[in-house]
Amino acid sequence: MFESLSEKLGGVFQRLRGKGLLTEDDVNAAMREVRIALLEADVALPVAKDFIQKVKEKAVGEEVIRSVSPGQMVVKIVQDALTDMLGSEAQEINLATTPPAVIMMVGLQGSGKTTSSGKLGLWLKQKQHKKVLLASLDIYRPAAQEQLATVGKQVQIDTLPIVPSEKPVAITKRALEQAKLAAYDLLILDTAGRLHIDEPLMQELQEVRTLAKPVETLLVADSLTGQDAVTIASQFHEKVGISGIILTRVDGDARGGAALSMRAVTGQPIKFIGVGEKLSEFEVFHPERIAARILDMGDIVSLVERAAEEVDKDEAARLEKKLRKGQFSLDDLAKQLQTIKKMGGMGGIMNMIPGIGKMKQQLGDAQVDERMLDRQIAIIRSMTAKERTNPTLMNGSRKRRVASGSGTSVQDVNRLLKQFKQMAGMLKKLGGMDKKALMRSGLGNMLKGGM
Repeated sequence: MFESLSEKLGGVFQRLRGKGLLTEDDVNAAMREVRIALLEADVALPVAKDFIQKVKEKAVGEEVIRSVSPGQMVVKIVQDALTDMLGSEAQEINLATTPPAVIMMVGLQGSGKTTSSGKLGLWLKQKQHKKVLLASLDIYRPAAQEQLATVGKQVQIDTLPIVPSEKPVAITKRALEQAKLAAYDLLILDTAGRLHIDEPLMQELQEVRTLAKPVETLLVADSLTGQDAVTIASQFHEKVGISGIILTRVDGDARGGAALSMRAVTGQPIKFIGVGEKLSEFEVFHPERIAARILDMGDIVSLVERAAEEVDKDEAARLEKKLRKGQFSLDDLAKQLQTIKKMGGMGGIMNMIPGIGKMKQQLGDAQVDERMLDRQIAIIRSMTAKERTNPTLMNGSRKRRVASGSGTSVQDVNRLLKQFKQMAGMLKKLGGMDKKALMRSGLGNMLKGGM
């Protein structure tokens, strides 16, 4: 998300950083480029104009003129303005009511409401330890209710039993009664959508809202819809009244202007983003972190949080002990590759590293392949336990057997074994160092944050 915007802004700021002193003409020229970049990224024109005006007022002021590094100061001003546009700080979901709290999911057909309902339910179950009930009110789209039931099974969350021919308001009433009787903390209502906004849809949503009295009415919007998403958000907010936004498919949108525009146009915060197809790929929206990503400053906080969730502490402690003894097997490597996959793969991790935007071209030339992790794991799993513990056993016939079993080539097997040998040698050297030697090697500075 935001790749094209990040790339264009990076070029603008690179030129500004190269200047020892900024004139008003320099700032005006840069802001013209920023405005074009925003519009090309699908940011609504009024939002882009307001953004440029705010930045220019500060960028030609005394704080930039007198600053030691004017270029860096302008970048900071733009980052602050982006953060403000996106909502300043993360907005927590409102659950301050007597259980069951009701969350109403609204949006057009195809925006991802049903999947987002499951993702939100899973997030509330795992992060907030809530007992959740899902209920589908979509009686129009074929198999929509069955789809939510399937999603519920996948995330192990209860769904309201389906009663054929029951109307949305009646389903809502039954869901509320079920949630109260079974002592659920939360009831998520997956409402119907249309291919376009019409009066019958809005009337139905208003009736459900009046009956359910939701603490949150969340608009689910597909970030790929671009400028249309802004119009959709405005109309839903005007007709139904939304309290927040969930952006879906942000992993597939290189522009991201919808996110910048919807918050500014509706005045309502983006609360969550869907960052992948898996039901677990769902995150709280942090404006300051997203602004940093746009400006290629990375998002180390999110990277550390994701690592903390996926890395098993006991397993990490066992691995450290093995490294201290100079031991590292192919089984250990497979576990590390699995952890990288859980964290979003190489692409998911690299997008959070500061300055990675400048390396995109080189990385593209190197043809980084996300499927490489799957191939490497498959190769390791096709080996016997003895071969994984002692890779020196891998002769020609064994390599051919492993290549055949993993659906790869002998060259792939050789490449993995070579990488493993280099890694094991490096880790053995590090494992033999005491802490002082580790610091002298320069690795200490990297571990303390120099990386």
